[in-house]
Amino acid sequence: MTRETMFNSAALAALALVPLWAHYSGEPFTVTLATRAVILALAAVGLHIALGLGGLVSLGHAVFFGIGGYAMGILAHHAQTYTPLMEWPFVVEGTKSMPVIWLVAVVLSSVVAYFIGLLSLRTSGVYFIMITLAFGQMFFFFAISWSAYGGEDGLSIYVRNGFPGVNTLVPIQFYAVCFVILAAVMFFAARLQRSPFGLALNAARQVPDRVETVGLNPMRLRLVAFVLSGAITGLAGALFADLNRFVSPTMFSWQMSGELIIFIILGGLGRLYGPVVGAVVFVALEHILGDLSDYWHIYLGVLLLGVVLFARGGIIGMLLGREVAHD
Repeated sequence: MTRETMFNSAALAALALVPLWAHYSGEPFTVTLATRAVILALAAVGLHIALGLGGLVSLGHAVFFGIGGYAMGILAHHAQTYTPLMEWPFVVEGTKSMPVIWLVAVVLSSVVAYFIGLLSLRTSGVYFIMITLAFGQMFFFFAISWSAYGGEDGLSIYVRNGFPGVNTLVPIQFYAVCFVILAAVMFFAARLQRSPFGLALNAARQVPDRVETVGLNPMRLRLVAFVLSGAITGLAGALFADLNRFVSPTMFSWQMSGELIIFIILGGLGRLYGPVVGAVVFVALEHILGDLSDYWHIYLGVLLLGVVLFARGGIIGMLLGREVAHD
């Protein structure tokens, strides 16, 4: 067992045990804080598939995060107001069932990711970054103008949605649901990374011309990765909206996309557990430094500069040395 595998196992165990300790110590806020970290880590793992494996620097991944959030908000809003989502050509009711909401969020995010990918992946480099940013801004301003669902003020949901056999209003139980989803997605991402598709995607990132000469289409590989990435990030958006019981256009903002990239860089670009470590560190800093100053992002910027300049492997690379470049 390598040191990185041991570190990953320890990180996952800590994510499971710390909230349990907080629950039995009567610290529900710590459990909620851990839930926030797990959900943001899930969103960053989604981006990791596009960025860490495919080399796609997307500043528009908040689109999928926001779509997942609004999928939850709209369906739950219609359920709590007892009004149908649509009446023609057939009646579609709202729902407060988490599995149904997750399915809708994943499908919508995947479809949007497919069409955005078809257009964006015709370019590369800074042009790809700018096109994804443009899509993010389009969805952001559309959400602001969508007065039927709160517009700039957002949309509140009174009661958290339900999951079979779980009381989601109990912080530790909702955390358990989010943690299991993160663990399942991490397992999927690990298998994907080592699969023939993952190896081909990694090759397309490094030497696309050689990949093309063996009969593979680099753009098709990137498009599949982009769709998978969008689907996972959309699922995280639905969970994030359920955690806060609130959705707003800020879920589509470019700052949200930037934060997801920061998680990956902080933890370690190209490392499977990099997004998880980065998200946990970010949420911890936000909580600790945010109580000290409204300008805590200054300290985050200093930390990020230090990681970029002196710890190119991120926090994981700094702790483990140069043992492994990829999980």
